[in-house]
Amino acid sequence: MVDEPTNMSEETGQPAVEAAALETLQAQLAQAETQAVEYLDNWRRATAEISNARKRMQGEMDDVRASAAARVLEKLLPITDDVARAFAVVPAEYAETDWVNGFRLIQRKLEALLESEGAQPIPTEGQHFDPALHFAITHAEADGYAEGQIIGEVARG
Repeated sequence: MVDEPTNMSEETGQPAVEAAALETLQAQLAQAETQAVEYLDNWRRATAEISNARKRMQGEMDDVRASAAARVLEKLLPITDDVARAFAVVPAEYAETDWVNGFRLIQRKLEALLESEGAQPIPTEGQHFDPALHFAITHAEADGYAEGQIIGEVARG
């Protein structure tokens, strides 16, 4: 019996059929590795996008809460000013009644609430006028006050 010559690959010394199958498998492996890298990259990007979306959403929620709190505080401030003006005109004979003292307690609680939310009165009288902090009603000269110095407060800021 004579062995028939088999086609041998010159590079590997293996039969040509096995070499072709090996090349096909190596190509498939390379393609699978490329695809795995691509999938991993896509997964990392998606994870980063989700993380960023969560952070963005949390920031937006914080902004909405802060905005809502600011709107409520802005509505409460004129009320505290009205209460202070009312106490300024209470007749002396009623100043120490239980009724007036009860309202003073309400005023203190309201001011404590505003302070706990970070609302602090802006100092005015005697201070130098700052357009970023103060709103001018009028401009007048007054003895004992320098140019640009606040001489009175109409409403607390």
